[in-house]
Amino acid sequence: MGHNETIARLRYAAKSALRPAWETAVWVIKMVIPITLGISVLEYLGVIGWISDLIAPLFNRIGLPGSSGLVFLTAALSNNYATVAVIATLGFDYRSVVILAVMALICHNLPIESAVQHKTGVSALGMTLLRLVTAFVAAALLNLILPEQMSGTLHLPAAEHLPTSWGEVALSWITTVVPLCLQIGVIIVVLNIIQQILREFRLLDLISVPLRPFMAIFGLPRSTSFLWIISNIVGLTYGGAALIDEIQRGGISRHDSLLLNTHIAISPSLLEDTVIFYTIGIGLVWLLMPRILLAICAVWILRTLQMIFIRSKSLHSPAR
Repeated sequence: MGHNETIARLRYAAKSALRPAWETAVWVIKMVIPITLGISVLEYLGVIGWISDLIAPLFNRIGLPGSSGLVFLTAALSNNYATVAVIATLGFDYRSVVILAVMALICHNLPIESAVQHKTGVSALGMTLLRLVTAFVAAALLNLILPEQMSGTLHLPAAEHLPTSWGEVALSWITTVVPLCLQIGVIIVVLNIIQQILREFRLLDLISVPLRPFMAIFGLPRSTSFLWIISNIVGLTYGGAALIDEIQRGGISRHDSLLLNTHIAISPSLLEDTVIFYTIGIGLVWLLMPRILLAICAVWILRTLQMIFIRSKSLHSPAR
């Protein structure tokens, strides 16, 4: 292959990726703006704090202080940076922060990420419930496993100043959402171009080969290898956006999409989000293993249920 031909193919790949990437980025940004604004308003009005008080007894049952509800709601409605900021204001012990970190890593940014997953053909409600249930299952298991007097040192940031007026709410939201939207646009476009280049030069197979043993253990098809990598490097929102493009191109089936979505719903962003909690002093074993193991279990349970359903359907279908 000549140099000119390589350049031409690179240009073709980039050009063909731009339009669908831009359309996906605009769709995600249009969703992010009202959702983040609504959450900021609800937080300022005290609605989120009121709900956290209502669910406090649920957290007491899994060995956490009642105020953990505020941390969990922050994670579920926002991102893990905001979660760490809330943790810093409430003075939890090390054991509680470990459990809350795992819950937040499983169940964060639900309004946006569930909507992105819905665009890939799976149920937004189903993915939301899966993540909520799994987060509490993880917390309950960790409450049984972790020693009562767990030692460790937390390195938490200084507590942030909370908005005291509508003007401060608006300013805080704008300074958050503008860079976020720019980040979304750039990452989605870049990922789609990389994905199209890899497809153009037939390099996706080279990436999937070393991951085949892991995909087999995870219960995931080989076709999901590249998307699994993306979801665990840059997160579920961007991985979902790449998955949308792959489905529209016919590169992955709806069945395989469901399996991948189930896994990455529970165990997304093994890189960025894990680092957030690692930097405040939580060990990597606790941040990684519960999510990965629960994601594997969820996928294999789903595959087993699908197999039972297919067999049951074939047994009850009328003979011709």
